[in-house]
Amino acid sequence: MTRGIMIQGAGSNVGKSILVAGLARIFTRRGLRVAPFKPQNMSNNAAVTEDGGEIGRAQALQARAAGRAPHTDMNPVLLKPESETGAQVIVQGRRLSSMQAGAFSHTKPSLMAAVQESFARLCDTADLVLVEGAGSPAEINLRQGDIANMGFARAAGVPVVLVGDIDRGGVIAQIVGTQAVLDPEDAAMIRGFAINKFRGDPALFEGGLAEIVSRTGWPSLGVIPWFDDAWKLPAEDVLDLASHAMSGADALKVVVPRLGRIANFDDLDPLAAEPGVALEIVLPGRALPGDADLVLLPGSKSTIADLAQMRAEGWDIDLEAHRRRGGHILGLCGGYQMLGHEISDPDGVEGPPGTARGLGLLNVNTVMQGEKRLALATARHPESGADVTGYEIHMGQTTGEDCARGWLEIAGEPEGAASANGRVLGCYLHGLFAADAFRAWYLARLGGRSDLTFDASIEATLDALADHLEQNMHLDHLLDMTATVTPAFSG
Repeated sequence: MTRGIMIQGAGSNVGKSILVAGLARIFTRRGLRVAPFKPQNMSNNAAVTEDGGEIGRAQALQARAAGRAPHTDMNPVLLKPESETGAQVIVQGRRLSSMQAGAFSHTKPSLMAAVQESFARLCDTADLVLVEGAGSPAEINLRQGDIANMGFARAAGVPVVLVGDIDRGGVIAQIVGTQAVLDPEDAAMIRGFAINKFRGDPALFEGGLAEIVSRTGWPSLGVIPWFDDAWKLPAEDVLDLASHAMSGADALKVVVPRLGRIANFDDLDPLAAEPGVALEIVLPGRALPGDADLVLLPGSKSTIADLAQMRAEGWDIDLEAHRRRGGHILGLCGGYQMLGHEISDPDGVEGPPGTARGLGLLNVNTVMQGEKRLALATARHPESGADVTGYEIHMGQTTGEDCARGWLEIAGEPEGAASANGRVLGCYLHGLFAADAFRAWYLARLGGRSDLTFDASIEATLDALADHLEQNMHLDHLLDMTATVTPAFSG
């Protein structure tokens, strides 16, 4: 018998993903087999799964909190934005197609079968499934054909807890207003509410809490204080990244241009967490700082479009100046492709067919073709002797003279490319900096040091988050709100 509960938000970015991760750790510690599930996510920060697909990074973190391997069934529909109005649609880990928003709204109802199928398989492996909504059910203009919030909750018979973000202000209106705009049958799925991100003395909100209970009839599951260490957990949005580095001349400065379609930027999480590293995300309209020790070009969902942005911002000029000053440059995945002489997309894999001139800092060329490569991989870094466990997620093949200086080995074959002086490096492997030994070697090469055990830090933070929720939520009451789920699909 599997039970389920769904965490929905009274607005976007109320902290749903972090709450689900903390609850997964709590109930796993209590001896339950817990599985996270998000019917539909939108993120370019994906995780590669053991079954050879991709899901949102938040669900991978939640799976880790539950002590299980990430699986494509945990996030059956993933939207990866390619433009302001279009996205690549991933269904059960595999690319379905690229669609404009209008086309997806018509396709969305047909994806409920895949969502239910994944949910059913997941339920077969768990005692408790923690479901995360997307955005807010108050966005009633999106209700028709919904698979992310109340559409799924009602189809699967999963009760809902509504979460509000008091840090933004107006939380009473968030909760009460959500009930007011919902269809009565949707509102009936909500069993209770919680207030998240509270700063100060919770006693000061007792009157507000009473008003919400009085006006909605829903019980409160608690007022959750701000969790100071949330920044230590992998971020799903690059704007959530923060550097908690020491200041002053001793900090190693790593600069990352904020590309419009930045993707798979979890490579930055270990650097942001390093006490001796100052990670700076440079927003459009600003020059790349001249005092950087390392400029890191991250992955991209639309490499040629982001390369055009690099030039429009003048970042290509800044990067060349950084190289002439003897600075180090590292390109990962799409960033690696940009560093070459040319990127060709003859079939229009990432946008209109065409060819773009690269930054010319590595003697390589890339052709976008074939199937997307999705694979977990273990690499060897011969110079440091470190092993790196990571993943590949990219389109295209990169070749050229600098590939003869591949600085990693995967299954005995060279990976990546290096300039003749070794100051410009590129590769397709994500996850390099999560490996403590490699990160320590690389930072030492730049004149810095490592003071972090990254995986142990993540585990300790998940435990601290679980303790935080244990102290501030009525968890037994939450368990009482769960319902036995009988998915409509099996197999």
